[in-house]
Amino acid sequence: MKNVLITGAAGFLGSHLVDKFLQEGFRVYGMDNLITGNLDNLKHLDANSNFTFINHDVSNYINFEGDLHYILHFASPASPIDYLKIPIQTLKVGSLGTHNLLGLAKAKNARMLIASTSEVYGDPLIHPQTEEYYGNVNPIGPRGVYDEAKRFQEAMTMAYHTYHGVETRIVRIFNTYGPRMRLNDGRVIPAFMGQALRGEDLTVFGDGSQTRSFCYVADQVAGIYKLLFSDYVNPVNIGNPVEISIADFAKEIIKLTGTTQKVIYKPLPINDPLQRCPDISKAKEILGWEPQVNREEGMRITFDYFKSLSQEELFKKEHKDFKAYSKN
Repeated sequence: MKNVLITGAAGFLGSHLVDKFLQEGFRVYGMDNLITGNLDNLKHLDANSNFTFINHDVSNYINFEGDLHYILHFASPASPIDYLKIPIQTLKVGSLGTHNLLGLAKAKNARMLIASTSEVYGDPLIHPQTEEYYGNVNPIGPRGVYDEAKRFQEAMTMAYHTYHGVETRIVRIFNTYGPRMRLNDGRVIPAFMGQALRGEDLTVFGDGSQTRSFCYVADQVAGIYKLLFSDYVNPVNIGNPVEISIADFAKEIIKLTGTTQKVIYKPLPINDPLQRCPDISKAKEILGWEPQVNREEGMRITFDYFKSLSQEELFKKEHKDFKAYSKN
């Protein structure tokens, strides 16, 4: 049985990866400091003897006893609300955390995959975004702590591959959604669905002409899994290329939820990208991967998940108290 370490294991995407690797017959070690993660995402694994949870901050030294074959680094705040509240921790997990894990991969002769992001492209000047595009990022803007942490993470990973011979993989993740998303994390899908369920008007920032493309979590996990076991070491976009404007998406959510709220408009946040859509040619060619779940089906499953939450969860303003981390 092969051993895999997944950081950010109690998060939305990390917890789905834990499920995938357990289903594939791996012994899984999930690491998370729970600054944004939630142990409820792993509660269904309490009796699974092939899963071990480790409460640890990867920005600190990591000691792992025994053999380790694969590392997937998914620890990081990933929503604007999070990384604007804990900017230093966001930078540290992308830099110090990545360095620590690459050192562990080198020591254990393990293959390591890092979770990069479409945010490395910033507010893109080309459309759709290809892996060869270097991006249009403001390093000192409010989103810079996340964008630049991920860009540094890619550079450090490639340096370890080039100079130390560590087996590495880089996935650039585009907007992903599905069950276990945090309702109040600031991203558009939980924001719209939460507002609909609470009877609030849907908030669109800007004029709504900005676009996004949404990939269902099962498709994203399948792409990541294929990339890990491929021979390709350069970054690969994994996302859904079907694009929609935020204004049109708000109308879709109102139709899906059967609500009668109106859409209200607020100013667009600084450096918020106006277009976000992946070119997935490499994923198709190299991995034989493309999305299988259409937006209508995926949104229905996701909305059913949010409907299942308690009234207390629906009206909770924040998921976590970040005060304990404010001095770090």
